[in-house]
Amino acid sequence: MTVADRSIVPLSLNTSGHDTYFEYLRGRSLLALAYRRLYLYPRLCRHLHGRALDVGCGIGDLLAFRPDTVGVEINPRLVAWCIGRGLDAKPMDADSLPFGAGTFDSAIMDNVLEHIAHPDTLLREIHRVLVPGGQFVVGVPGERGFSSDADHKVYYDGEALRRAMSGAGFESVALLYTPFRSAWLSRRMSQYCLYGVFRRSISAG
Repeated sequence: MTVADRSIVPLSLNTSGHDTYFEYLRGRSLLALAYRRLYLYPRLCRHLHGRALDVGCGIGDLLAFRPDTVGVEINPRLVAWCIGRGLDAKPMDADSLPFGAGTFDSAIMDNVLEHIAHPDTLLREIHRVLVPGGQFVVGVPGERGFSSDADHKVYYDGEALRRAMSGAGFESVALLYTPFRSAWLSRRMSQYCLYGVFRRSISAG
Protein backbone atom coordinates (compact mmCIF):
# COMPACT_ATOMS: atom_id res chain seq x y z
CA MET A 1 0.00 0.00 0.00
CA THR A 2 1.30 3.46 -0.82
CA VAL A 3 0.41 6.89 0.49
CA ALA A 4 -1.96 8.62 -1.94
CA ASP A 5 -1.02 12.08 -3.11
CA ARG A 6 -2.74 14.79 -5.12
CA SER A 7 0.18 14.96 -7.54
CA ILE A 8 -0.88 11.80 -9.40
CA VAL A 9 -4.48 12.77 -10.26
CA PRO A 10 -6.18 15.63 -12.16
CA LEU A 11 -6.09 18.89 -10.22
CA SER A 12 -9.19 19.95 -8.33
CA LEU A 13 -8.82 23.48 -9.74
CA ASN A 14 -9.45 22.21 -13.28
CA THR A 15 -12.96 22.87 -14.58
CA SER A 16 -13.21 19.38 -16.11
CA GLY A 17 -13.23 16.07 -14.32
CA HIS A 18 -14.92 17.37 -11.15
CA ASP A 19 -16.67 14.09 -10.42
CA THR A 20 -13.56 12.04 -11.15
CA TYR A 21 -11.46 14.09 -8.77
CA PHE A 22 -14.13 14.02 -6.06
CA GLU A 23 -14.36 10.23 -6.24
CA TYR A 24 -10.58 9.93 -6.13
CA LEU A 25 -10.35 11.98 -2.95
CA ARG A 26 -13.22 10.10 -1.35
CA GLY A 27 -11.45 6.82 -2.10
CA ARG A 28 -8.17 7.72 -0.40
CA SER A 29 -6.68 5.07 1.86
CA LEU A 30 -6.61 5.18 5.65
CA LEU A 31 -2.83 5.12 5.39
CA ALA A 32 -2.90 8.27 3.29
CA LEU A 33 -5.16 10.00 5.80
CA ALA A 34 -2.95 8.93 8.70
CA TYR A 35 0.14 10.20 6.86
CA ARG A 36 -1.41 13.62 6.44
CA ARG A 37 -2.79 13.91 9.96
CA LEU A 38 0.17 12.49 11.85
CA TYR A 39 3.12 13.70 9.77
CA LEU A 40 2.44 16.09 6.89
CA TYR A 41 -0.10 18.52 8.35
CA PRO A 42 1.69 19.00 11.70
CA ARG A 43 4.88 19.77 9.80
CA LEU A 44 3.26 22.23 7.39
CA CYS A 45 1.10 23.92 10.00
CA ARG A 46 4.19 25.11 11.87
CA HIS A 47 4.48 27.62 9.04
CA LEU A 48 0.83 28.70 8.98
CA HIS A 49 -0.15 31.46 11.38
CA GLY A 50 -3.42 33.10 12.36
CA ARG A 51 -6.23 32.91 9.83
CA ALA A 52 -5.09 30.73 6.92
CA LEU A 53 -6.30 30.14 3.37
CA ASP A 54 -6.11 26.72 1.67
CA VAL A 55 -6.16 27.25 -2.11
CA GLY A 56 -7.49 24.05 -3.68
CA CYS A 57 -8.78 22.56 -0.43
CA GLY A 58 -10.13 19.32 -1.90
CA ILE A 59 -12.44 17.46 0.51
CA GLY A 60 -11.27 19.64 3.38
CA ASP A 61 -8.86 17.44 5.33
CA LEU A 62 -6.58 20.36 6.18
CA LEU A 63 -9.59 22.52 7.06
CA ALA A 64 -10.71 19.84 9.50
CA PHE A 65 -7.21 19.50 10.94
CA ARG A 66 -6.38 23.17 11.43
CA PRO A 67 -8.79 25.61 13.12
CA ASP A 68 -9.27 29.08 11.62
CA THR A 69 -8.57 27.89 8.07
CA VAL A 70 -10.73 28.78 5.07
CA GLY A 71 -10.69 26.75 1.86
CA VAL A 72 -11.40 27.74 -1.73
CA GLU A 73 -12.18 25.42 -4.63
CA ILE A 74 -13.24 25.76 -8.25
CA ASN A 75 -14.90 22.32 -8.05
CA PRO A 76 -18.48 22.91 -6.81
CA ARG A 77 -18.91 19.32 -5.68
CA LEU A 78 -15.93 19.61 -3.38
CA VAL A 79 -17.18 22.92 -1.98
CA ALA A 80 -20.56 21.34 -1.22
CA TRP A 81 -18.86 18.34 0.41
CA CYS A 82 -16.76 20.57 2.66
CA ILE A 83 -19.77 22.65 3.68
CA GLY A 84 -21.61 19.42 4.45
CA ARG A 85 -18.77 18.53 6.81
CA GLY A 86 -19.26 21.85 8.60
CA LEU A 87 -16.08 23.33 7.14
CA ASP A 88 -15.53 26.86 5.86
CA ALA A 89 -15.10 26.43 2.10
CA LYS A 90 -16.02 28.85 -0.65
CA PRO A 91 -16.21 28.62 -4.44
CA MET A 92 -13.68 30.51 -6.51
CA ASP A 93 -13.32 31.41 -10.15
CA ALA A 94 -10.06 30.62 -11.88
CA ASP A 95 -7.42 33.18 -10.84
CA SER A 96 -9.83 35.11 -8.62
CA LEU A 97 -10.19 34.84 -4.84
CA PRO A 98 -13.43 36.05 -3.19
CA PHE A 99 -11.74 38.01 -0.39
CA GLY A 100 -10.57 41.53 0.31
CA ALA A 101 -6.95 42.60 0.49
CA GLY A 102 -5.08 41.50 3.61
CA THR A 103 -7.76 39.04 4.74
CA PHE A 104 -5.37 36.22 5.70
CA ASP A 105 -2.25 35.86 7.83
CA SER A 106 -1.00 32.83 5.89
CA ALA A 107 -1.88 30.60 2.94
CA ILE A 108 -1.11 27.17 1.53
CA MET A 109 -1.33 25.71 -1.98
CA ASP A 110 -0.50 22.00 -1.93
CA ASN A 111 0.11 20.17 -5.23
CA VAL A 112 -1.71 22.78 -7.27
CA LEU A 113 0.94 25.05 -8.81
CA GLU A 114 2.37 22.42 -11.17
CA HIS A 115 -1.01 22.07 -12.89
CA ILE A 116 -1.13 25.74 -13.92
CA ALA A 117 0.73 26.75 -17.06
CA HIS A 118 0.59 30.47 -16.26
CA PRO A 119 0.16 30.92 -12.49
CA ASP A 120 1.13 34.60 -12.24
CA THR A 121 -2.42 35.92 -11.88
CA LEU A 122 -3.36 33.45 -9.15
CA LEU A 123 -0.11 34.08 -7.29
CA ARG A 124 -0.77 37.82 -7.39
CA GLU A 125 -4.24 37.15 -5.97
CA ILE A 126 -2.75 35.18 -3.10
CA HIS A 127 -0.27 38.01 -2.54
CA ARG A 128 -3.20 40.46 -2.46
CA VAL A 129 -5.26 38.59 0.16
CA LEU A 130 -2.28 38.05 2.50
CA VAL A 131 -1.22 40.61 5.06
CA PRO A 132 2.26 42.10 4.51
CA GLY A 133 4.72 39.60 5.94
CA GLY A 134 2.17 36.78 5.76
CA GLN A 135 3.57 33.33 5.04
CA PHE A 136 2.72 31.20 2.00
CA VAL A 137 3.44 27.45 1.83
CA VAL A 138 3.61 25.91 -1.65
CA GLY A 139 3.91 22.16 -2.28
CA VAL A 140 4.95 20.62 -5.61
CA PRO A 141 5.80 17.03 -6.60
CA GLY A 142 9.24 15.60 -7.25
CA GLU A 143 10.32 14.20 -10.62
CA ARG A 144 8.42 10.90 -10.36
CA GLY A 145 5.23 12.52 -9.13
CA PHE A 146 5.39 15.17 -11.82
CA SER A 147 5.78 12.62 -14.62
CA SER A 148 2.93 10.49 -13.24
CA ASP A 149 0.18 12.91 -14.30
CA ALA A 150 -0.32 14.15 -17.85
CA ASP A 151 -2.17 17.18 -16.46
CA HIS A 152 1.01 18.56 -14.88
CA LYS A 153 2.19 21.62 -16.79
CA VAL A 154 5.34 22.97 -15.09
CA TYR A 155 8.02 21.17 -13.11
CA TYR A 156 9.56 23.05 -10.20
CA ASP A 157 12.80 22.31 -8.41
CA GLY A 158 13.84 24.54 -5.53
CA GLU A 159 15.35 27.29 -7.65
CA ALA A 160 12.46 27.39 -10.13
CA LEU A 161 9.98 27.59 -7.25
CA ARG A 162 11.90 30.45 -5.68
CA ARG A 163 11.98 32.33 -8.99
CA ALA A 164 8.24 31.92 -9.51
CA MET A 165 7.46 33.15 -6.02
CA SER A 166 9.93 36.04 -6.23
CA GLY A 167 8.23 37.24 -9.41
CA ALA A 168 4.93 37.35 -7.52
CA GLY A 169 6.33 39.34 -4.61
CA PHE A 170 7.27 36.57 -2.15
CA GLU A 171 10.57 36.18 -0.32
CA SER A 172 11.99 32.71 0.29
CA VAL A 173 12.06 31.54 3.91
CA ALA A 174 12.82 27.81 3.65
CA LEU A 175 12.60 24.73 1.45
CA LEU A 176 11.25 21.51 2.99
CA TYR A 177 11.13 18.01 1.54
CA THR A 178 8.95 15.03 2.37
CA PRO A 179 10.23 12.83 3.77
CA PHE A 180 13.69 14.47 3.35
CA ARG A 181 15.80 15.91 0.54
CA SER A 182 16.82 13.12 -1.83
CA ALA A 183 17.34 13.18 -5.60
CA TRP A 184 17.04 9.39 -5.54
CA LEU A 185 13.60 9.47 -3.91
CA SER A 186 12.49 12.32 -6.18
CA ARG A 187 13.09 10.10 -9.20
CA ARG A 188 11.52 6.98 -7.70
CA MET A 189 8.71 7.89 -5.27
CA SER A 190 5.58 9.60 -6.61
CA GLN A 191 4.66 10.87 -3.14
CA TYR A 192 7.95 12.75 -2.73
CA CYS A 193 7.29 16.50 -2.55
CA LEU A 194 9.07 19.81 -2.19
CA TYR A 195 7.47 22.47 0.01
CA GLY A 196 8.58 26.08 -0.17
CA VAL A 197 7.86 28.51 2.65
CA PHE A 198 7.64 32.11 1.48
CA ARG A 199 6.84 35.48 2.99
CA ARG A 200 4.72 38.16 1.34
CA SER A 201 6.77 41.25 0.72
CA ILE A 202 6.15 44.09 3.16
CA SER A 203 5.70 46.63 0.40
CA ALA A 204 2.22 47.02 -1.06
CA GLY A 205 1.25 45.64 -4.45
